[in-house]
Amino acid sequence: MQLYDSARGRVERLRPRPGRPLALYACGITPYDTTHLGHAFTYLAFDVLARHASVTHGWRVHYVQNVTDIDDDILKRARESGEDWRALGQRWTAVFRDDLAALNLRPPDVMPGATSAIPEIITAVESLIASGRAYVRHGSVYFRVDADPGFGAIAGLSYEAMLTLASERGNAPEDPNKDDPLDFVLWQAGAPGEPAWHSSWGLGRPGWHIECSTLATHHLGDTIDVHGGGADLLFPHHACEIAQAEPLVGHAPWVRFWVHVAMVEMGGEKMSKSLGNLVLVRDLLREHEPDAIRAYLLGHHYRTAWEWDEAAFARAEPLARTLHAAAARPSGTGRVLDFGAYGPRVTAALDDDLDAPRALQALLDLADDVLAAPLGANVAGAKDVLYTLGHRLLGFWLRPYAQVGAAERISWPEPLMSPPDASLPPA
Repeated sequence: MQLYDSARGRVERLRPRPGRPLALYACGITPYDTTHLGHAFTYLAFDVLARHASVTHGWRVHYVQNVTDIDDDILKRARESGEDWRALGQRWTAVFRDDLAALNLRPPDVMPGATSAIPEIITAVESLIASGRAYVRHGSVYFRVDADPGFGAIAGLSYEAMLTLASERGNAPEDPNKDDPLDFVLWQAGAPGEPAWHSSWGLGRPGWHIECSTLATHHLGDTIDVHGGGADLLFPHHACEIAQAEPLVGHAPWVRFWVHVAMVEMGGEKMSKSLGNLVLVRDLLREHEPDAIRAYLLGHHYRTAWEWDEAAFARAEPLARTLHAAAARPSGTGRVLDFGAYGPRVTAALDDDLDAPRALQALLDLADDVLAAPLGANVAGAKDVLYTLGHRLLGFWLRPYAQVGAAERISWPEPLMSPPDASLPPA
């Protein structure tokens, strides 16, 4: 299996470490709004990766996807709506889980919220302070980027470009507590009315980057085989994760493969909650079969950015109907349909850096052959292969969703979340 690693900038052979499951971590959502098509495309890529690793290669996969359940955006939305921040996050996390379950995305084995690992985060921050890589100012803790000569190497940007991009994505360069405008927050001092936890430097809450690296190592160990998310996370999020995690685990690289999924665009800009240019998964599910949505997404390579196209999406509907019809076609006892080429075509495509569009085309060719076989032909073996390739590997339901029984529908795990310290006054 060949997979592109963003850190090395090339395709390399992926295989698990001897005797270990493939450790897979995908950066999850910040749950303050609904699921859009960009979310679905990102997590579909990791779904196909996990399926291919386990179904085709027989590897054990341990898949962790976090929830950023404490964050500035959640607290801001909670203040605006008057809703409790925990209830807000839990409500939108449930929507996300239900939407992706309807698309038959494989659930993670563990779905930890950042709040579930506060003691581990505090320990990690303490270690970075003790090593001189972090400093405390007025109850906040910052990582010194000049303590890491290779900071940001994964992004290949100049200091000025890193500062500009980081400032567009949550950095506060004007913060007077910082030694360097690019230094990033490991722990944010508590503010009145906000949730907080006790630490040795005061009340507060964790920064975004330390949440993910701590959750990844806590659940998967000191070496992560595949870590990734949307391409917009490469910098600063993943660059900051590398800078803080590698001193803590004591070796480099901490992550063997960094996988970044390209952006879905609408109106010439990336689809995002902040811009409001969204195609919502829930809206599509009201009018369309999940298999049509999945076919549309699988028609794009995970590393190539693309624009929402309503006409192109409409063309995915007959593709889903073709798959459903082929899966439902009765088999005769006549000539056996030759189906031997299709499995190798699909798996070879996925081995080639998860080339889902090529794998999808091979699956559709198999479905066409099943439907075109003469009346009475024996298509039982071909349908078995269609099920293995289409359902188990590429994740299609292969029939209308209304016919999928409750027992067959995927159940995503409840996220692991914890409240602020019970000894604190209520926010």
